[in-house]
Amino acid sequence: MESKPNTFIPSIGQFLFLVVFLVLTFSPAGKNMLADADTGYHIRAGEYILEHREVPKHDIFSFHSPPLPWTAHEWLSEVVMAALHRISGLTGVVVFFSFLISLTYALLFRFLRLHGRNIVFDVLIVLLALVSSQIHWLARPHIFSLLLMVVWYRILDEHQSDRRNRLVLLPVIMLLWVNLHGGYLTGFILTGVYFLGNLVRSVRSNGEEKERASRKARTFGYTILACLLLSIVNPYGYRILFFPFQLIMNSHIIDNVNEFLSPNFHGPMPFKYLLLATVGVLAVSRKPLDFVEVVLVLLFLNMALFSARYIPLFAIVTAPVLSRQADSLLAGSLESRWASSLKERGGRIASIDASAKGYGWPVAGVLMVVFFVAVGGIEFRFDGKFKPVAAVEFLKKEHIGGHMYDNDEFGDYLIYATYPRYKVFFDGRSDMYGTERFKEFQKIMIFAPGWESIVEKYDIRWFFIGSDSVLTRYLLQMPEWKLIYSDNVANIHVKNTEGYRYLIDKYRDITPVVRKDESEQE
Repeated sequence: MESKPNTFIPSIGQFLFLVVFLVLTFSPAGKNMLADADTGYHIRAGEYILEHREVPKHDIFSFHSPPLPWTAHEWLSEVVMAALHRISGLTGVVVFFSFLISLTYALLFRFLRLHGRNIVFDVLIVLLALVSSQIHWLARPHIFSLLLMVVWYRILDEHQSDRRNRLVLLPVIMLLWVNLHGGYLTGFILTGVYFLGNLVRSVRSNGEEKERASRKARTFGYTILACLLLSIVNPYGYRILFFPFQLIMNSHIIDNVNEFLSPNFHGPMPFKYLLLATVGVLAVSRKPLDFVEVVLVLLFLNMALFSARYIPLFAIVTAPVLSRQADSLLAGSLESRWASSLKERGGRIASIDASAKGYGWPVAGVLMVVFFVAVGGIEFRFDGKFKPVAAVEFLKKEHIGGHMYDNDEFGDYLIYATYPRYKVFFDGRSDMYGTERFKEFQKIMIFAPGWESIVEKYDIRWFFIGSDSVLTRYLLQMPEWKLIYSDNVANIHVKNTEGYRYLIDKYRDITPVVRKDESEQE
């Protein structure tokens, strides 16, 4: 007997959305969305596109000449971010991405519930996937990829299980995705695995099953071709298809940029427990994985172990697989008291959850947050304890001329706070700067042999670097460079020449600040 519709209580999916959304917007957890200053240059890039009505093909933020070729592959995300920033500043940007994150995992839970398996397991699995994914929750364009990946994955799964055929939507989604973020490659990977799985099944089976698998393989193949055709509808045409591979194949960048590094299992990383849960469930489950599931789990596990930024992708891909395997494990425990109790309890919870209709609670939550943003009750900004906020205010006041050297995070924030007044040496677009400039950037940072020649090559006149960096401690001992600003985050050193004499004299008595925070900013 079905429960009567109840619009007063939220469903579990709605409750999940509300909790994540409200936590990210009203608690200190939301500040972590701005932990990476890349958000700043994305906003300024979007503003440039809106003002000039064109996507830049060359760098606009650094002083390097001639301007470096730049593939602004996230241009549509940047336009969205710039538009939000014009309306409500950084607060609007953070709230928007908090909404996308909340929606992503609410949709993932609905995806798990498609097959009506035990709801207790589904709740635990989506919670484990959610906490594992927090490692890469930032107000940046890749959040679009997480959301679109869940939608894409569900459409593929529905077609594979003969529940619903909505493959025609995938090329349309790809047209949007390829202009939002480089993660569009994930859509091709997922569809390719389903194509390959059905191709293998058609070879290994006979009769009706062979025909069914062949038909699905053809359908997935046509879908890939359609997506491929629409993916070239972007400012860079077919060249955009090579961009993700060029980045991944640049081993120096992959090995030296923090977010591309492998996971560190020494701390209490939730991914570790998701991985252990996956291994445990697959080890004791009596239901063998099919070819598609095996390839998806192994492929995305390899990606997650290769780079921590891919952990959210592994969590999303693994969740439906764990749901199927956990339910089969429960089905095989017919005589167990705990299994019977879990089935009964899961059935009651599922019945109550199914009776929760409407979207009143999520809508009310979103409207409440919008109200608080409008009246100034919620405000997000870059944290001056970790970003060079005060130092940049000093730069605005003094307007130091000449070429600078900066670290990448400071460059990102400087672009956000001062563009076009200051042009940087380096920022978060390491793929644009390339291996050679990246090596030069690093050589100066650790004052490796030959660093002075790089300073001379780029005519560096001042340094904008972390106040506890090795480089700043070295410069303090060199009479060729004078400290004119210091706080707990940043130091500014200028070349001891006549051109900066007024600044050197004005801040002659400046004392280097010894940072209380021992963690490296760079």
